[in-house]
Amino acid sequence: MKIVAEEHWVKKGPVKLYVYRKHNAEGPARKPVLFLVHGSTFSSRGTYDVIVDGNRGHSAMEHFAGLGYDVWTMDHEGYGYSDRTDSNSGIMVGVADLQAAMPLVVEKSGQKSILLFGESSGAIKAGAYTNAEPDKVDRLMMHAHTHHGKHAPEMERRRRMIDQLKANPRRPFGKAQVDNVFNRDKSGQTDPAITKWLEEFEMKFGDSIPAGTYIDMAINLPLVDPAKIHCPTMVSRPDHDGNSTEEELYEFFAGLGSREKQFHLMRGLPHGGAMVGHQRHRMWYVMHSFFGAPAAPAAEHH
Repeated sequence: MKIVAEEHWVKKGPVKLYVYRKHNAEGPARKPVLFLVHGSTFSSRGTYDVIVDGNRGHSAMEHFAGLGYDVWTMDHEGYGYSDRTDSNSGIMVGVADLQAAMPLVVEKSGQKSILLFGESSGAIKAGAYTNAEPDKVDRLMMHAHTHHGKHAPEMERRRRMIDQLKANPRRPFGKAQVDNVFNRDKSGQTDPAITKWLEEFEMKFGDSIPAGTYIDMAINLPLVDPAKIHCPTMVSRPDHDGNSTEEELYEFFAGLGSREKQFHLMRGLPHGGAMVGHQRHRMWYVMHSFFGAPAAPAAEHH
């Protein structure tokens, strides 16, 4: 097996966006495309390709490339290697980023549709993209999703600071923000070496990150219409997650237009760190069992 990494760039108008790919160069030419959408705080590689001192056991991209997927991700506008602009890079900006990246994915992979995964605000982006481009998504997994955020403790906190969030298109980033991701809902679930590496990796891009997804999640939800999602869908909820309530996700799940859907509650898992924490192998197993499932028969028409 020869896992290779590729760096690409696409343009969204004047904005230059970073797109990253990992796949097994020795496998079949056409592989199922798994596209991973990052959340509000960390960039794409800081979420899905964490490699500390040569240890690849925390990289979701390495893991899924080894399973035979053609794995893609991207830095949204204002994050990571992508251009930093005056935009606060809200949810729909992220949807436009995905739309800009997909022609490249289609060209390089030979596949016209994808398996789409997003976590936290990335789940909202993934769902909103599926609303906008339903024919381009074969399967959708939304992890740590927030539907409307009513009565969710973290959303209530953001609403109280909404004037502060609106005052600047970017919010502060540093050790405190990294610690918050991994310790807010339940501490001790991630190796401290990972959090230290992430702090150093992400600080290379500066001491601020876009505020738009925080604003959207506080006051502009819902941004995904579940009734317009018809592909096989999984809603995956961490056991400890202040970003949503179980009730709102059950409501979202019930409203899905798909006739093939799953709701997965992951015991012991906090909101942050699903992809790099101590329970990452459980998370990856759930993802592979969903994305690797045989296709359902064609839809019945009554």
